[in-house]
Amino acid sequence: MLLIRYAAAFCIIGLLWEAASRAAGEALLPSPADTALYFLASLSDPAYLAHMAVSLKRLVLGLTAGAVPALILGLLLGHLKKADWIGAPLVYTTFPLPKIVLLPVFFLFLGLGDASRVLLIGLTTGYQMIVIVRAAALSLDPVFETAITCMGASRWDRIRYVYLPAALPAFLTSLKVACGTAVAVLFLAESFATTTGLGFLIMDAWGVGDTLAMFNGILGMSVIGLLLYAAVWLCEIVLTPWRHFSRI
Repeated sequence: MLLIRYAAAFCIIGLLWEAASRAAGEALLPSPADTALYFLASLSDPAYLAHMAVSLKRLVLGLTAGAVPALILGLLLGHLKKADWIGAPLVYTTFPLPKIVLLPVFFLFLGLGDASRVLLIGLTTGYQMIVIVRAAALSLDPVFETAITCMGASRWDRIRYVYLPAALPAFLTSLKVACGTAVAVLFLAESFATTTGLGFLIMDAWGVGDTLAMFNGILGMSVIGLLLYAAVWLCEIVLTPWRHFSRI
């Protein structure tokens, strides 16, 4: 049933894309069939695969750089009042800042390599995840903490058996949301001062008016984002078996 639902979704998207292509003209919007065939052919092109690999590496490193500190800081702010008293104002006053504007600053301090782009992805997605994990930690029923403390549990036991399992579903949900944000940030980060990655490929194709190659890059970036989302969903099934994922 799950496969049928998603196959139907892809068909609907394809039909809407085909209708838009016919209305706008294939010079502006290539048909989904032509784009899909071009994409499949590109999967045998080492140069295209190299661009995909670079983008995937930047996404994975960026999400990791955002997720690990976000989980730790979110739990810290949610369960330690002193830390939250100091940390929450810092998080919420800097949260509205559009992190993408810091890319030139990162270029100045870290250079034009991957470090600047990874940091930008990590910073943008990390803020989202901190807010969600903190909220989940604050909403934890204190009865659970009281019960395990009465059984002689140490602080590590409370983290392992109460705090972490309680926050994990919210953290993984925030990570799924962050996957979409990371792809968007990656495109912007790869649009400047680089000759690698799908973002560069898209802008390079746009610059020469090759719309088919441009949409091929867009499709490649979408596929990577979809695969990352699916990977997090699988992690949900493995890491939170007490939840029932009848829908995704």
